[in-house]
This record gives sequence, structure tokens and C-alpha cells, in this order.
Amino acid sequence: MKSAARLPRALRDNLVIRELDDETLVYDTERDEAHCLNQTAALVWELCDGKTSATEAARSIQQELRTNIDSDLVWLAVKQLQKFHLVERATKSPSVSRRDLVLKYAPAALALPVIMSISAPTPAQSASCLPNGAPCSTNTQCCGGSCFGSPSTCHAA
Repeated sequence: MKSAARLPRALRDNLVIRELDDETLVYDTERDEAHCLNQTAALVWELCDGKTSATEAARSIQQELRTNIDSDLVWLAVKQLQKFHLVERATKSPSVSRRDLVLKYAPAALALPVIMSISAPTPAQSASCLPNGAPCSTNTQCCGGSCFGSPSTCHAA
């Protein structure tokens, strides 16, 4: 029974966490990914301790948000949290249809858990190139791709 099943444990290692008013920002330093959890997703994540049942979590979130929440919504959030490596992989997590929940919660759509995520560029990807005429030492430094001359400067290829 999915309502009695225990939620997985939240992962916290290698994460930088900032709690704001209605959202929680999580930066995964190991994967170079940033995640923005809305209030519902953040509340579920906080309740992921390996001991709390989906029903207990739903009751707690319902009191916090003052709107009807059931265990299906909790499991949808867990599924998203697993996708972004923010909770342990459950050996068997219940199946939940996002479409069904959207229809069910349409009047209170703000209660749906949402996680927005972006990948941060690696240092090499975020390095900028040098413009034409700038002093250089290798071709890879130049936007135009050519570093030559005396003294060496960037040139368009």
C-alpha cells in the first residue's frame, strides 16, 4: 500500500542548501547542478527521513499549506527528488501519474511539487575567449581560433 510506505532518506552530502520564503535552492557540488524546489517539494524533501510514511507526510504538508494533500502528491515529489539525486533510490516506489494529479489538483495547482533544475558549466566551459588583437599564447585562448605573430596576438581564422 503506497500510503503506508516509508519515504526514502534525503541526501545532504555535497549539497549547498539555501532556504528562502517559498522555495529552497539546492546546489549539488558533485554534479554541478542547481535545483529550485517549490514549497511543496521542499516540504516533502524535509520529511524524507526513511521513517515517515507518505500518509504522515501528506498530513503534515496539508497542515502547512492549508490545502488538501494526499500520498499520491507526496510520491510525485519523491519521484522528482529521486530524478535529481536529492533522495535515496527507493527499492520500489509507487507509480504516480502526474497528469492525473494535475487534473485532481487543478483548483490548487500551487500545491503540486515542482523542481526546476539547471546544470552549471564546468570551469572550462565557462571560460571566455580573447578578442582579436589581444595578447595570447595558444590558439584555444582566441575567439577567432588563431594566435600568431610577434608579439603573439589573436586573429580571426
